[in-house]
Formats: sequence, structure tokens, C-alpha cells
Amino acid sequence: MSDNEYNIESTDAGASETIPMEAGQIKKGGYIMIKGKPCKVLNISVSKTGKHGHAKCNFTATDIFTGKKLEDMVPSSHGTTVPIVTRTEWEIIDIGEDGKLTLMDEGGDQKTDVNLPGFPENMAQEIRDAWADGENQVSVTVQAAVGIEQVIAFKKIAD
Repeated sequence: MSDNEYNIESTDAGASETIPMEAGQIKKGGYIMIKGKPCKVLNISVSKTGKHGHAKCNFTATDIFTGKKLEDMVPSSHGTTVPIVTRTEWEIIDIGEDGKLTLMDEGGDQKTDVNLPGFPENMAQEIRDAWADGENQVSVTVQAAVGIEQVIAFKKIAD
């Protein structure tokens, strides 16, 4: 294969969106992947070791993007995956008719690939009301995990 046939399609750093972790190390309030969805752990119950010698962790968690409750049972010594969750603050510059947000961070970088949230149901309208067609400054918190970004909180910035 010659040098001119080598083609790079992606420009990311190749970092993983999840990390492996032993099930027994995950704590309440932490994150876990259940059925391919990033979830926040609400409750963990650990059963005693059975005849096969493994204690089982029973996780009750909510999907961080939809709020849907999910459960999973994993032996405590076995590995599972944990999503890398990041939160960033952005200021709203514009809200499109279709719910597309134009956002700007403190460094002046703009972002246009985030929509108004669908969960909880009334948050999208509350953000529109707080922003009042540009009358007020509104900052939003965008949570990102496994390639999905969603607005999870907002606040009106005092003048």
C-alpha cells in the first residue's frame, strides 16, 4: 500500500465514550450503561454470594436523556461499562422555529447542533418563555454522553 492510498476519515482523538469498570465499584449517584443507554444509578442492592461464588449487584437507574427507569443485574466481580458524561454551560443566542438552539460559550465558540429538550415535556417552553425572543439572557447546561448532547437545565442571567 503506497502513501497516497492512505486516507483518514475521522478527525476525533479516538477516545472511547465508555470505560470499563467492575460492577462492585459503581456507587449510587454514579453512571452505568444499561441496554446501551447512559444511566444515573438511583439504587444498588447487593445479594449474598450464591453457590457459584458471586455476589450480584442489582442496579436501578434512570436514563440521563429520557428519564426512563431501567434495571440491570451484574455479578459484582464482573466488568460493566460506564459512560463518560460531561456538562458544559452555554448562553442562548437564538432559538429557531424548529427548536434548534444557537449557543455560545465563554470563549466565544458557537454551537448549533443542539435542540430544545424533549424531556421533561415542559422544559422547552419554559426556556422559550425565559428567553422571550432575545429580551433576556439565558444560560443552558448541556450534558453529553455516548455521542448524544441534550439540554438538561437552564437559568435566566440577571441583568
